[in-house]
Amino acid sequence: MKNSIIRRVVILGALATIGIMGIQTYWVLQTWDIKEKEFHQTVYIALQNVALELAEVNESTLPYENLISQTSSNYYIVNINDEIDANLLELFLRREFQSLALETPFDYGIYDCSSGEMVYGDYVSFGVATKDGMELGRQLPKYAGLDYYFGVRFPDKKSYLLGTMWLIVFFSGLLFLAILFFIYSMFVILRQKRLSEMQKDFINNMTHEFKTPISTIGISADVFINDPDIQQSDRLSRYAQIIRDQNRRLNGQVEKVLQLARIERDNFRLNLERLDLHDLLRNIIQNTEVNAARQNGVLTSNLLADEAIIEADRTHLTNILYNLLDNALKYCRDQPLIHIRTVEEDKRIVLSISDEGLGIPKEYHSKVFDKFYRVPTGNVHNVKGFGLGLFYIKNICDAHGWRIHLDSQVNEGTTIRIYIRRPAVVRSWRWTLYQWFPQFKPSSLEE
Repeated sequence: MKNSIIRRVVILGALATIGIMGIQTYWVLQTWDIKEKEFHQTVYIALQNVALELAEVNESTLPYENLISQTSSNYYIVNINDEIDANLLELFLRREFQSLALETPFDYGIYDCSSGEMVYGDYVSFGVATKDGMELGRQLPKYAGLDYYFGVRFPDKKSYLLGTMWLIVFFSGLLFLAILFFIYSMFVILRQKRLSEMQKDFINNMTHEFKTPISTIGISADVFINDPDIQQSDRLSRYAQIIRDQNRRLNGQVEKVLQLARIERDNFRLNLERLDLHDLLRNIIQNTEVNAARQNGVLTSNLLADEAIIEADRTHLTNILYNLLDNALKYCRDQPLIHIRTVEEDKRIVLSISDEGLGIPKEYHSKVFDKFYRVPTGNVHNVKGFGLGLFYIKNICDAHGWRIHLDSQVNEGTTIRIYIRRPAVVRSWRWTLYQWFPQFKPSSLEE
C-alpha cells in the first residue's frame, strides 16, 4: 500500500473519529439535559400533589408564590405555611413518587421553626436497601425565610438518570470500543507498512548487489565460450554454456524484481509513445520461434486488427509479451503449441495469447495475479520462479489502463486476453500511406 494512501486513510479516519465522537458527545449531553428536565418536572408535580394533600388534611391554604424551590440539582424545598405530620408526609411522598414511576431513593427532612433545625428525616428506598435509624434530615441544609417547610433530596439522582439512559450509554461504549479498535488497527497497519518497507529496501539492496557479480560472471562465461581451448573440449564448452544460460536466467529474475520495485514506488511513470503493435509482435514472435523450435513446438499468429497503432511504454510492453510467451513455453505438456491473435472490438484492440498447456484450475484464477503467488503443484516443482511474472503483467496493464482477462482449464490450455485502448487521434494522410507502404513510417512511430 502506498504511503499517500495510508496517509489519506489515517487523516480521514482521524477526522471521522473526531466527528463521530463530537456528535455522540453532543447527543449524550442533549439526552442528559432532557432526562434532567423530565426528572425536575416529575419531582415538581409529585411535590405539588403532596403539598395539596397536606393542605387538605390541615385545612390550610398554600402560598401562591415560591411553593416549590430547587436549591441545588437534587434538593427541593416545599413551603407549606403550616405544621407538618411526618408520618403523613412520608406516606404522601412514597405514594406520589410511585404513581409517577419515580422510584429512586430519597431522604427528607422537616424544618422546626422553634429550634431552627431540620429535626426529622429519614431515608426512603423503594427497593430492599434501607438506612434505618439515621436522622438524615439533620444533614439537610436549612432554607432561610420560611417557617414551615420540608426538604427532599435525591442522593442517587445521577445514577438514576444514567439508568434511564442505558441504551445510549451502551452504544456509546460500543463506539468507544470501535474507536479503540480503529486506533489499534492503524497502529498495526503503520507497523506492517514499516516492516514491509524494510523488507523492500533489503530486497532492493540485495538485488542491486547481485548485479555486479552477475555481470562479471556473464563476461567471464562469454570469454570461456569464445576461448579456442574451451571450444575444443565438448565437456568444458557445455559447462561454459550452462554457466552463461543460468547467469542469464538469474539476471532475468533480478531484473524482474527491480522492475517490480520501481512499479511499487510512488514515482513510477510510463514512458508512453505511439507504436505499431503488429511490428512489435512480429519481432517478438521471430525471437521466440527459436525457443519454441528447440522444444519441437509451433508458434503461430493471426494479426487481424486493421489499425494496430497504440500508445504504450515500449519497454514494459515488450517485457510483458515476452513473459506471456515464456509462460506458454514453460507450462506446456509435451510440446508447446502457441497462438497469437489480434482483433478489433468496441474501438479496442484485443490481444490474445493461447496455448494448449497444463492449464490452471478454476479456483486459482483470482489469485494468479497476486504477488509471489504460484499455483500449488504439491512437491513437484518442474518450473522454477518467484511468482512475479503475472503480477508484473497485471501491474503494467493497470498502469496503461488496459484490462487483462484469464481463461484457463486444466489440461486444455490457457488464454490470456489484453484489452488495449486505441489512442484517440486524428489520422492524417501519412498514417493512411503507412498502412499501405510501411516504408513511409510517420516520425511519431520512429524508434
